[in-house]
Amino acid sequence: MKNSFKRLITCSALAASASAACAPAATKAAAGVSPTPTPTTTTGVAMNVAPLDSPNTGIATMVARLELERYRATVKGLTRFGDRRQGTDRNRAAVDWIEAQLNSYGCTPTARITYDYKEPPPRGPRPPMDSAARARFERNAVGGGRNRGKRTPTGVNEDSTRQPNAALRALDTPQSVDGERQEVYCTKVGTTHPEEMYIVGGHMDGIGWGEAANDDGSGTALVMELARVFSSPDVHTDRSIRFILWNNEETGLDGAKAYVAQRQALQGIESPKGSGKYPEPKWLGMVQHDMMMFDHGMPNADGTMNKEQRPEADVNIEFQSKSKFADGAEKLAWAFADANEKYATDYPAQVGRHMTNTDSSPFMDVVPAISLRENERGAQIGSGWNPQWHQPTDLFATYTDKDFRLGLNAAQTTLSAIATLTGAQLTTPAH
Repeated sequence: MKNSFKRLITCSALAASASAACAPAATKAAAGVSPTPTPTTTTGVAMNVAPLDSPNTGIATMVARLELERYRATVKGLTRFGDRRQGTDRNRAAVDWIEAQLNSYGCTPTARITYDYKEPPPRGPRPPMDSAARARFERNAVGGGRNRGKRTPTGVNEDSTRQPNAALRALDTPQSVDGERQEVYCTKVGTTHPEEMYIVGGHMDGIGWGEAANDDGSGTALVMELARVFSSPDVHTDRSIRFILWNNEETGLDGAKAYVAQRQALQGIESPKGSGKYPEPKWLGMVQHDMMMFDHGMPNADGTMNKEQRPEADVNIEFQSKSKFADGAEKLAWAFADANEKYATDYPAQVGRHMTNTDSSPFMDVVPAISLRENERGAQIGSGWNPQWHQPTDLFATYTDKDFRLGLNAAQTTLSAIATLTGAQLTTPAH
């Protein structure tokens, strides 16, 4: 493990102010703001060429504006709408609340993607697997990679009686109705290249008769907190950033698919002509956040889980090596890993090549796309490393300070990476 990773793991952010050796980059920044190094562009991804040990003081100051209590409070705010199942009044109320929050941050104007969704007919029983197929299933993880170690069953809870909280059970009772769906977004417009942008997303819908606190309140809150920081009047970026909260992820990434279908052909078109406005800037990269807080390790031999965040917890950054934009996506992933090493306070990052089953997937053959996770999606989450996944126990109260801090470190990672890639700078108020 690199020395800087060791420092980040062993130095608590709460104690950072007591020791200069343990202080995160944000607390050690000088009062002045240094300019962001000029990026180059490789395969659509603007790559910073600054030395790894030279954090930008302006970006460090922005990272310091991410606070654990604010992140926790945003997750808590989302859980007031229960599991936010798509096609329900609670889902629509959550979309309205998210939009109101974005407006309060100054991330305006907000807009919505509107599409129709119809529940597909139930699938019939799957044919039994022969021994060879069963062996492949046991060995190969979804998205690629290999299953290893202890595995526990996964699935979606559809039994309301497993939710002991009567008020939450009543809130989650209304089920989906076919029809119109909406998802909200806002955009930080770049000052130099408004016609180019990065898309930063998380999905706001959930299932399982809980509060969808981690899946994906943790990712939604992360995106909202980034929108808040980037919308500060003293933050300026060369390129644009779109913050979007997908709907219908749990039905098969339908909200992200609708966005690609409606907006892909509009990229980079100035409208009205000569206005300098680009309703859909050219996509440089897409970054998804899905389940950010629970890295307690592999299940124990008896199927139980460790109660504490494991000491080796990290932020997983995944790209899909079989995608059409794999080279650009890998470069983007490593740019995020470098940002984590320079700016994250507690947990390191790990890059993997098996991104799957989240809202970055509809983008991966169109633009470099990555996802940030608490664990590898296929081989780890898919093998039961998070017992709250789609279960009634995915509640705000389930998670500890260390769990929320892992989510905060993912936010630090994305904020610093996107700030670097978009040429973010802080302006000094005139005297």
